[in-house]
Amino acid sequence: MTARLHCFGESGNCYKAALTLELAGYPWEPVWLDFFHGGARRPEFLALNEMGEAPVFVEDGTVLTQSCVIQLHVAESTGSFLPPPELRPDMLRWMFWDGQKGSGQQGALRFLMNFLPADRRLPAAETWLANRVGAALGTLERHLAGREWMVGEAPSLADLACCGYLFYPEPFGFDRKALPAIDAWLDRIAALPGWKPPYALMPGNPADRA
Repeated sequence: MTARLHCFGESGNCYKAALTLELAGYPWEPVWLDFFHGGARRPEFLALNEMGEAPVFVEDGTVLTQSCVIQLHVAESTGSFLPPPELRPDMLRWMFWDGQKGSGQQGALRFLMNFLPADRRLPAAETWLANRVGAALGTLERHLAGREWMVGEAPSLADLACCGYLFYPEPFGFDRKALPAIDAWLDRIAALPGWKPPYALMPGNPADRA
C-alpha cells in the first residue's frame, strides 16, 4: 500500500513531511485536507488525529502525526537524511528548535498576515510575532554562516525541518537577500534531486480560494 499523507499545500508543516517523503524516494500520495473549510475538525479526520492537525501519515494500518515524527519514520525506513549517530542529538536539537522557534512562529505569523480576513487581523500580535520570527531567523543565519548544512557535512532532517516555511511566496517578514547564509542554504536544498516547491508538491493553494 502506498503511503498517504493527509496534507494541504499552504502548510509548512505538511511541506516538511511531504518534502522528506519526496526526497527520500518513499512511495507516497497526497490526500487533500480542506483545512480552510473545517476539514481538520471533521469526525473522520479527528479519528485519525485527535489533535486536529496536519500532516497525518497513513500506511498499512500505521498512523503517524506531527511532521517531525513522520520525518523520522521516513528517514529510519530509508536510511536517508540521517547524520552519523554521534550527530543525531544535534539533528534532533534543531528539529525541536524549529517546532518552537522556527516553524512554530513563522507559520503563525504567515497565517495572521495572509490568511485572516482584514477585519480579523491582529496588528499587535503580528508585531510581537514578527520580532520573535526575526530573532529566530538571526539565530539560523548565524548558525549557517560558514557551513553548508545544519548538522555535519550532508543534508539531514534538520535541514528539511528548518526550511519548511522559508520556501513559501507569501510575505511574513522574511527577506532571503537580507540573510545571505540562509539564502545560499535554501539554494542548496532546492538543488537536491527531486526537490519541489510547496504548491507543486501538495494540493491546496491560496489561488484556489481567490
